[in-house]
Amino acid sequence: MQPSKSRLIELDFFRGLVLLIIVVDHIGGSIVSRVTLHAYALCDAAEVFVFLGGFTTATAYAALAERRNETIARSRFLRRSLEIYRAFLVTAGLMLLVSAVLSAFSIDGPNLAITDLDDLMDTPVAALRDILLFRRQPYLASVLPMYAFFALLVPMILPLARSKPWLLLAGSVVLWAGAPAINAYLPAAPDMHWDFNPLAWQLLFVLGVLARCQPIYQRVSAHRLGWLATLAACAVVAVAAYYKLFIEREPLDASLKQNLSYLRAVNFVAIAWLVANLIELGWAKKLAQSLPLIGVIGRKGLLCFIAGAVISLVVDSVLYAATDGYLNYPLGLLADACAVTALVAVACGTEPLKRFVTRLFSARLRTSP
Repeated sequence: MQPSKSRLIELDFFRGLVLLIIVVDHIGGSIVSRVTLHAYALCDAAEVFVFLGGFTTATAYAALAERRNETIARSRFLRRSLEIYRAFLVTAGLMLLVSAVLSAFSIDGPNLAITDLDDLMDTPVAALRDILLFRRQPYLASVLPMYAFFALLVPMILPLARSKPWLLLAGSVVLWAGAPAINAYLPAAPDMHWDFNPLAWQLLFVLGVLARCQPIYQRVSAHRLGWLATLAACAVVAVAAYYKLFIEREPLDASLKQNLSYLRAVNFVAIAWLVANLIELGWAKKLAQSLPLIGVIGRKGLLCFIAGAVISLVVDSVLYAATDGYLNYPLGLLADACAVTALVAVACGTEPLKRFVTRLFSARLRTSP
């Protein structure tokens, strides 16, 4: 994507699409999740989410620095880190609340935060301390701590991405390579761990920033041998799909995702290159224009992530209880439809709800003595 002062509707579209996929991917009996990215690749929506996070961050930082100045842009992203930290606390609290409510109705889903809930009841002070310090990350809230970490690094990453991109990339690769060894030193309560090692996943965030700040795609694709990059990307995607579909059908080891293995990273980069071709051809823009509701979800990313976490946990648990954990196509499709509709309703209903509350509050102020 070329730098532009107008909003990139393709970016909003892909962010919204990824949020929808994340919701259905966390519903065990989902039918739609049988055909999402993780079914055909060694990576999944998480890689796309983090990469787009870096791209979006660079876009917002550049726009703010151009409109105001660098100092204001830096301070804005320091505040953004606090906003993400607050979102983590809200998401963690909602995961515990939803788990408690579903348990009270004897709905025993496989992903309920029962361990965290039991520890909170037994040792509330210690459990709350662990959540505040990221030592405990209830189900689906675990992606937000690394995002808070990334937001803190933005004032350092962005200037390097513009002036010394190769130095930034080299440092990011070195940190990613050493991340598995450092993983054991991340703060964690006993028997707890980070689902996403931020020292590893920063690589994709940095790649997203670099893709926004440097004309990497334009330069490579314009080269007379640029077609070789597309050919290599097609080969990687095809080999990964064959392996996933016909050789290793079971979920890959969790540590490969936790520490962002090179298999996942390479597969994602290949997919991203092919998607960049679609964007260059204008297909992505046409698709975004024909499905505007997905773009609305993308523009409300943090809110929809929190709402999506609640929606997926509720729908997954209810579906699991209704089917005893067995795959049921009619109920699975119904669950998908409910989850997607709920997330769209959250995205579309936020602004009207705000306006209604504001008018109601203003009316009460005018009529009060």
